[in-house]
Amino acid sequence: MTTEAVALTRKDFESGEEPRWCPGCGDYGILTAVQFLLPELDVKPEQMVFVSGIGCAARFPYYMKTYGLHGIHGRAPALATGVALARPDLHVWVIGGDGDMLSIGGNHLIHALRRNVNLKIIMFNNQIYGLTKGQYSPTSELGKVTKSTPFGSVDYPFNPLSVALGAEATFVARTHDMDRKHMTKVFRRMHEHKGAAFVEVFQNCNVFNDGAFDAILKRDARPNMLIDLVQGEPIRFGDDQQFGVAVNEFGEPRVVEVAEFGESGLLVHDEHREDPTLAFALSRLSNAPTTPTPVGVFRDVERPVYEVEVQKQLAAEAEKKGPGDLAKVIATGATWSVGD
Repeated sequence: MTTEAVALTRKDFESGEEPRWCPGCGDYGILTAVQFLLPELDVKPEQMVFVSGIGCAARFPYYMKTYGLHGIHGRAPALATGVALARPDLHVWVIGGDGDMLSIGGNHLIHALRRNVNLKIIMFNNQIYGLTKGQYSPTSELGKVTKSTPFGSVDYPFNPLSVALGAEATFVARTHDMDRKHMTKVFRRMHEHKGAAFVEVFQNCNVFNDGAFDAILKRDARPNMLIDLVQGEPIRFGDDQQFGVAVNEFGEPRVVEVAEFGESGLLVHDEHREDPTLAFALSRLSNAPTTPTPVGVFRDVERPVYEVEVQKQLAAEAEKKGPGDLAKVIATGATWSVGD
């Protein structure tokens, strides 16, 4: 006797806990996009784990009817690496904010990316510390006046995508909380990737940093300010596709007018290019969300997955020496000799 598979719905991924973010917070939109997407991925709730650190974004696991782990500040990528190594059969997603991931967690993030652990990392970037009430973060712009920088920040901010590409992440993308369709498309691509995937989401904190992305995300601004990257096509944008992206003699990208420059000289997007140099250059086209800014997938390449390689080593060792005896290891006293 066979039973037909029951189609999953958003309800199957909702924990029933009421989300507790400030009214109007962009986190609601990201949560909704994920909950609508997951039923379409042919993944059961019990096959997923959401791991987070500390911050507003880190509440995410509470609202998902999946396995979840709310860790300590900045350590989500490290904790998630442990989960992925122990249970490579699970889908491990990591949720964190710009402060959580790029400040105290920066070291854990870059090593998870360079190792190519099979993690799906979503970084909510609102350019501020929200949970602790509005201090400047590693992505806050120069001159940012906050409670912790009353005279204006003198710290040069991180460009999150440049950090990820510099760490040789095999999948790097950007989306924003004002477009569920775009978020869903990017998250789907992230899920399908085998290896470390990093997605930056521009997310509005309407209490402590409201309007940080208005210059590019207001509805009337988007056509001329968002550059939608499409694999294999010349990079063009604008109300009438009148603008494009080209590179100069130094390999630096710049915005040009297609009518004057010509389409043949435009940069053709290649997210599968093995060398990350061009993707890195695109990530530098806009170092702040106030000028034309690329969104979509910057890089998607294949490389051996960390936990797969570790499992191969363990299997090879077991074949040589036979299976280990965990009970014996646990019962063995820890003894050692020091000196002569």
